[in-house]
Amino acid sequence: MSYVESEEQQMLRRQVREIGRKYGREYYAKKAAAGESPEELWREVAEHGFIGVNTPEEYGGGGLGISELAIVCEELAAAGCPLLLLLVSPAICATVIARFGTPAQKERWLPGLASGKLTMAFAITEPNAGSNSHRLETAAERDGDEWVLRGNKYYISGADDADAILVVARTGGAQDGRGRLSLFIVDSDAPGLEKTLIKMQIPGADRQFTLFFDDVRLAEDRLLGHEGQGLPQVFVGLNPERILGAALANGAAIHAIEQASAYANERQVWGRPIGTHQGIAHPLAQAKIEVELARLMTLKAAWLFDQGKDAGEAANMAKYAAGEAATHAVDVAIQVHGGNGMSEEYGLVSLWAMARTLRIAPVSREMILNFVGQHVLGLPKSY
Repeated sequence: MSYVESEEQQMLRRQVREIGRKYGREYYAKKAAAGESPEELWREVAEHGFIGVNTPEEYGGGGLGISELAIVCEELAAAGCPLLLLLVSPAICATVIARFGTPAQKERWLPGLASGKLTMAFAITEPNAGSNSHRLETAAERDGDEWVLRGNKYYISGADDADAILVVARTGGAQDGRGRLSLFIVDSDAPGLEKTLIKMQIPGADRQFTLFFDDVRLAEDRLLGHEGQGLPQVFVGLNPERILGAALANGAAIHAIEQASAYANERQVWGRPIGTHQGIAHPLAQAKIEVELARLMTLKAAWLFDQGKDAGEAANMAKYAAGEAATHAVDVAIQVHGGNGMSEEYGLVSLWAMARTLRIAPVSREMILNFVGQHVLGLPKSY
């Protein structure tokens, strides 16, 4: 494993940084406040081939890895433009389809996902299941040569803008769904699918929805992979999601630290920059150390995944470390700005809300601690 980025990766980082800074935090904040998607930014990133950087070349992608997609995600967030959709459409959905899809499914979906012309949401969470995927109630039953999907999903990001939704559903077996989950690709305008907006106090460009599946009929080719193998297939996509979540948090932390450092150099009280004082300098230095440590674990997790190795431990640790580092970094940045940190002009409160969310999603810090305790330390299962 190399801690030095290749020339190709360094070039990718520079190019994405240039695009991100062209739009900047003000652009993204206005979109978020209006509840609009940052379509212009998404299109430009897609036109440069960065959305599909990890998709196989034969389907129009860059043929690289999650490491490169994490660079894209981090640099956009560092520019103040965190694209949450990167965690789902290319990271989860494209990864799972590329690994388990039939040739026809790959031809149907991957070129569009790689180009950014198609987007896909991911639906696993349910009101009565939470983080326990074994308790999913949404079910699909065979009816001749079709499937009939019934149930509901909760807190599904970007379902309003997505062209399709990758849905995790129970397809038989025990009532708890253990070992009998399957994946289905559902058109976002399928008859019987209803979306209800969840009103959030956090401003964001990616809105949350409850989905209701009322006898949604699906052709046989909408079953992804093998029936009953949905759970292991899902986990192939969840590690990239955790890695991209960490990259997003790291980028947010970088943005906050850079903004606060610039402010501490410019803002003068009693005839000297406030950054002169250790009460300002030390918290910023601590935040910088924390985010650099999180970035190292994110790098390790992405490298392991791209090498085909077990990335579960590193991906979860990266997500935990980055979520904690980002929340702390933005909080420090607000404190450095004083009263200005609460103003709309500096955009830090909305950034804090996004960073704070990353301690909950896409997997909560508590579930990560459970994972580390059980699977890394060998402690008894606590839940």
